[in-house]
Amino acid sequence: VPPHPWNIDFPHLMLRAKAVNFKDDKATFRDKLLSSTDKLGHFAGIPIVTQTVNAVNSTGLARLMMEGALGVDKKAWIPEYAPKTFPQLAKKSEDLPVIDGAKTPGKVAIYATCYINYNEPGIGQDLIKILKHNAIPYELVDKEACCGMPKLELGDLESVAENKEKNIPKLAKLAREGYAILTPIPSCTLMFKQELPLMFPDCADTQLVKDAMWDPFEYFMARNSDGLLKKDFSKELGHVSYHMACHSRVQNVGQKTAETLKLIPGTEVNVVERCSGHSGTWGVKKEFHDMAMKIGKPVFRRMAEEEPNYISSDCQLAGHHIEQGMEELGLPKSEMAHPLTLLAKAYGL
Repeated sequence: VPPHPWNIDFPHLMLRAKAVNFKDDKATFRDKLLSSTDKLGHFAGIPIVTQTVNAVNSTGLARLMMEGALGVDKKAWIPEYAPKTFPQLAKKSEDLPVIDGAKTPGKVAIYATCYINYNEPGIGQDLIKILKHNAIPYELVDKEACCGMPKLELGDLESVAENKEKNIPKLAKLAREGYAILTPIPSCTLMFKQELPLMFPDCADTQLVKDAMWDPFEYFMARNSDGLLKKDFSKELGHVSYHMACHSRVQNVGQKTAETLKLIPGTEVNVVERCSGHSGTWGVKKEFHDMAMKIGKPVFRRMAEEEPNYISSDCQLAGHHIEQGMEELGLPKSEMAHPLTLLAKAYGL
């Protein structure tokens, strides 16, 4: 993003280098820890541990010690862990009739992702509210593992393959049963749509899951084309500055989130298509955080144009990074909310 002038797939070239680096045992403990989102989530999800971790993360002295011990920049925003996970909070779907459209399956399986499961389950709850409002039955993917994107970016291909074996059989079963599989985090969507199919081209189940995987707003706009998306919005959103994350752009499905938000009366959407500088775990590392903030400055300024009511990104980590950057630049403060939260709000849910 954008394409290389010599047609070199630069991101995958760098992934090859990272894989060599990891195989040569050059990956640091810090990097291995940050890429273990599932294990961290399971551990931090223990109630007393959750309280302790969140308290430590919000303490200046503890963050300074963490910077020295782990190399996580003391200034970088890092997410809290939720007291209850998304599966613990999610209610079972009502027994609704399945209404397929010409372009869309009429039932949804939610692959929640590590971030929604452990950090901000409210975003997943908003997705459920939207599906329920549109009379779309859903179920949660049972005992999902991490999609593997953090391990891929580390170069740990063995762990990527292990997680693939945990996820693909159950996802392929749902695909065969006619479910649209929705993932609220674009990095995870991209992993199943592009990275795993490239790594395992001869695995029929992986290719099947690729075809069944949807970005939520890609699904909503296709549902709208089928005449099956409700547009009974009760709340105007005013001006929304929307950041289209890099992992959303490379899916090549267009600006589906912006198109959906523009369906809401009294809502203007300012679309910013540029890297926020966060880049997963890269932007929180001590040696890169200042550079991440510098890279993001053009985005921070463009997001603040016309003093929006809301700032939003499909990538919630990028959203928080942008919010922090705008604050550090002294730009007017706006409420930060995920696009799914904004859509649920517009429905009055």
